Amino acid sequence: MTDLPTTDGDTSDRHSGAPSTARTVVPLTPDTVVGQHAPDVPDPNTVSAVGRLAATVERLRAEVQAAHAAADGRALVELAKGVMVERLRCGPVQAARQLAELADQAGVPQLELAADIVNQAARDHLSDLADGFVRRTRGEPARPQKPPSAAVRLRTAESAALAAGDTQAVAESLLDHALTPLGATAVAIWAAGRDASLTLHGHAGFPADEADRWRYVPPAVTTVARRALSGLGDVRITSIATAGVPSIGAGQFPDGGRIALPAGTGGRVHGVLEICWPGPLPEQSPAVVRQIEALAELCAHTMENPPTTPELLGARPDVTSVGELVDLAEGLHDPVLLLTPHLDSGDRLADFRIRHVNSRFLDPAGRPHSALNGALLLEAYPMAAEENELFEKIERVYATGEPFRARHMPLTSLVDQVQLAGVADVSISRHGDTVLLVWRIEDETARLASLLQHAQRLGRIGGFEENLVTGEITWNGQLYSLYGRRAADRPVSLQDLADHAHPDDAVAIGRFLQSVLHHRRATSTAFRLQRPDGVTRHIRVIAEPVLGADSRLLAVRGAYQDISSQHWTEVALAATRDQLAHTEQESAERNRLALQLQHAIMPPTRAPIDAPGLQVAVRYRPAESESLVGGDWYDAFVLPSKQVLLCVGDIAGHGIEAATGMVVLRNALRGLAVTGAGPGQLLSWLNMVAHHLTEQVTATAVCGLYDPATRVMRWARAGHLPPVVVRGEQATSLPLLTGLLLGAVAEVEYEEAEIVLEPGDTLLLYTDGLVERRDTALHDSLHQMLGAAEVRVASLDRRLDGLLQQSKSDTDDDTCLIGIEVS
Repeated sequence: MTDLPTTDGDTSDRHSGAPSTARTVVPLTPDTVVGQHAPDVPDPNTVSAVGRLAATVERLRAEVQAAHAAADGRALVELAKGVMVERLRCGPVQAARQLAELADQAGVPQLELAADIVNQAARDHLSDLADGFVRRTRGEPARPQKPPSAAVRLRTAESAALAAGDTQAVAESLLDHALTPLGATAVAIWAAGRDASLTLHGHAGFPADEADRWRYVPPAVTTVARRALSGLGDVRITSIATAGVPSIGAGQFPDGGRIALPAGTGGRVHGVLEICWPGPLPEQSPAVVRQIEALAELCAHTMENPPTTPELLGARPDVTSVGELVDLAEGLHDPVLLLTPHLDSGDRLADFRIRHVNSRFLDPAGRPHSALNGALLLEAYPMAAEENELFEKIERVYATGEPFRARHMPLTSLVDQVQLAGVADVSISRHGDTVLLVWRIEDETARLASLLQHAQRLGRIGGFEENLVTGEITWNGQLYSLYGRRAADRPVSLQDLADHAHPDDAVAIGRFLQSVLHHRRATSTAFRLQRPDGVTRHIRVIAEPVLGADSRLLAVRGAYQDISSQHWTEVALAATRDQLAHTEQESAERNRLALQLQHAIMPPTRAPIDAPGLQVAVRYRPAESESLVGGDWYDAFVLPSKQVLLCVGDIAGHGIEAATGMVVLRNALRGLAVTGAGPGQLLSWLNMVAHHLTEQVTATAVCGLYDPATRVMRWARAGHLPPVVVRGEQATSLPLLTGLLLGAVAEVEYEEAEIVLEPGDTLLLYTDGLVERRDTALHDSLHQMLGAAEVRVASLDRRLDGLLQQSKSDTDDDTCLIGIEVS
């Protein structure tokens, strides 16, 4: 890399002792006119009209030549900056600053130093020309010409951008000179509005209709450029199709990559530069990344003074002066800080300088305002960098222009703890290059007043005070709302209260006024308020007298409360209570009748059955709750054939319907049993009765016929648990025969089985109330019941009583149990 000329002493060539053969660029100044001398000023008394005209022409020619010389000088300075961009690997702004600093240190004009830099670069170029000449004399092929470097492309794009008249021309120049060599096919320059919206200021490579469609992007729409603006950082997308983010030209380049980066200077973002590639985003070298960042900075400079057309008003900067903001801050009743950006040597935002603090601001450390004005924010208040990210919020507002507002935000770094009382409402906004930081502190009185106001609104309470001496009446806003009156209407006096109430409430209002005004006691009453809009509200008023030192009545103060909701709730509750009492009475009567019917047919115990060689005992345990009268039933009697009919059953459901269903099936079975049919046939007929002659009654049952002569019992089941045989010290459950529950279908056949009972055997028939448990499986409950049945007892009655005592049923169901013992 060729060194730049130093700035001490002479700025001529210091890199070679030989005479230079390079072409020297002569610096031009606006005052230099090549080949011309300034004409003498003629005496106006001796000059004719032709002479005056010739002098005017000569003066204009001199001015034109001076303008050309000035343009040549500016071009020379721009060319020197391009050389520095390439040599120093920096951006255009940094190169301009470096050139100015070098000229100041050397004590020479920038134009002279620029000429020296260009001369040095020209000598490097002549070396390449000489090398080419030597290679041609030797017959060697010339070295291939190097493509323009990134710095040259950047310099060309910057020169074209500076010469462009608007941002549209800048976009076209960037695409033609700097981005096309990188493989990019389109570019968009977005201006950021103060409301976080985006406006398309310039574009290249996109169709005109696509640009018109994306002319304005509202704040709520998320795009590639919006991500860069919101995150204040670069956004790189390999493929716009896979990213799923809408953006300009997404249909034109569906698989294209994107780079979007904020375009800002000095910590302030003016917009976003978005670059589009036709295919997936390629890897970018650090040099290309720096070039793109320099292009974004160049775009930021072009957007510092955006147009003010109606469609771009959202991006127009605020030009409020600092003096106006100072006057505004002093007019506010809240503490205010005016902050301006403080940039470091690299033109980056490092801090904010406090330009002004208003008279409402009290420094927590007790420092005077004069000590704070001009100080840096982080030096004066270091905790602002950490507390709730306050500094970052200020930095973001300054960068994007989007205001920040928050309620109940801790702000102890700027506010005294005693004054703060916990939190403050904060507002941060940008006005030009100044940030306005305002906060409001709510003291305890204001906070309690706000709570009281909300309580009155939620409780629908309005307060009043009536001065009986002056006649002045004061209402709060909520009371006007309760009365349905406007705030401009005159309040209603207590003496006129009856005129606004229902006529039936006049007596109650009279007693209320007499108690307050004459007896001077605090009291209350309820009345129906008839509002002007025709709505009737139920109101409770409470008032107290205000007495003077001489016990004279001075005023009455109190409150009105809208109790309409409470009144109608009480009315509804009273009606509900009456209906519930009536329902409970009906339910109790139904349960009483069902229980009487059940006990009349099936008493808990019954007299022994007279059957030779057979002892029969029955037990019935009703449900614990009288409201759950069940349909369990049993029957045991001797038929004309001397056989004994044994049956237990369970009607589905509870109440009077279950009790009446039980009566129907029990009596039907008694009538069918005299036919002499077997238990399977009896259950088939009983199923037809349940299906056709009752209203949707379903039931389970087990039926058995015992012949005392042969000790054979034939039995069948209809969805019921099978009987249990206790022989000796072992209890066994009989097998599950096929049989559907009663009433489910019209015609069913039931399987029969026989068992020969031996002397001493005990047969148990029971309903599910004996074994069902809420937290125990039926198999386990049956096993426990079998274990209880195996216990030796003195008699059949004790065996049945023991089974009922050990049964821990918790299903609120009744239980039937029949036992027969063969002797």
